[in-house]
Amino acid sequence: MPVTYTWNVAQMDCYPEVDGETDVVFTVHWTISATDGTYTSGAYGTVGVTVDPAEPFTPYADLTLDQVVGWVQSAMGEEKVAELEVALADNIAAQANPPVVTPPLPWG
Repeated sequence: MPVTYTWNVAQMDCYPEVDGETDVVFTVHWTISATDGTYTSGAYGTVGVTVDPAEPFTPYADLTLDQVVGWVQSAMGEEKVAELEVALADNIAAQANPPVVTPPLPWG
């Protein structure tokens, strides 16, 4: 079964005011979960983000999950995102087919 990935944001750290804007995000605490429907794996981390002066500023109350996850993935870079997803898929595969097992002792 294919692995599906779900990105989420646990919290965002903000400067109270920058250049006349309030609650300006500078750190995003992210999570990612992966599942094949039977097994799951996950990771979390933080990433620093900066305001792009070429883009219109979005007030904190108007931010969307998709927008912030886009910031996270952009800051991490495509290669690191892909490596993370491969690692989670590998973890799920190892759960389904453990490379090492510890059976009970054969004596009672």
